[in-house]
Amino acid sequence: MIDVKHLSKSFGDHLVLDDISEHIHPGEKVVVIGPSGSGKSTFLRCLNLLETPTAGTITFDGMEITDPKADINAVRRQMGMVFQHFNLFPNMTIRKNITLAPVRTRLMKQDEADEAATALLRRVGLEEKADAYPAQLSGGQQQRIAIVRALAMKPKVMLFDEPTSALDPEMVGEVLEVMKELAREGMTMVVVTHEMGFAREVGTRVLFMDGGNILEQDEPHAFFDHPREQRTIDFLSKVL
Repeated sequence: MIDVKHLSKSFGDHLVLDDISEHIHPGEKVVVIGPSGSGKSTFLRCLNLLETPTAGTITFDGMEITDPKADINAVRRQMGMVFQHFNLFPNMTIRKNITLAPVRTRLMKQDEADEAATALLRRVGLEEKADAYPAQLSGGQQQRIAIVRALAMKPKVMLFDEPTSALDPEMVGEVLEVMKELAREGMTMVVVTHEMGFAREVGTRVLFMDGGNILEQDEPHAFFDHPREQRTIDFLSKVL
């Protein structure tokens, strides 16, 4: 579904991603872990061109999205994105936050979008919050709404950029539960996270990044129980 070839990204003289080639198959749950500053979030944000690569190509669903002629907005409609800090519109109700994009992009008429929003809110246990505003919700509730908002566009893949790192510890579980449910339903997911339990339980593949490179990757059982690279072993010894 996503094919990355020789991806590099620099900010000025600072090389953040160094010649990464990677692929994500339909239905995979790829979990990206690594120390802060290793390039994880930049890698994720390049997948939908929120960051423009310095070099290399990215192909999504057969279309080379790094081609200047590609309609990146059309591509992004199929790639749901969930950020660390929710990024909900504070001046809009929860229902409006969810329905805005599907209606604006003519994916749905307003009444269809309202119906879909109600169904999605019911699914995450927040149906009664439809007319509330983001500031009236807890962080965990806001992040569940952010996930629902991305799902309203019926994406083919969901990208999560450290979706629980801004939350109080007791709210992390409710967000991870929604993500686990998505995984069980077969959604293709790329997740940058510090939640090792989630990586082990939900991931089909774990990538370890450091210094702008993918140093090691494997299915979760082998990755956590038998890491091969010394840098991976050192990292896991500090976080597990």
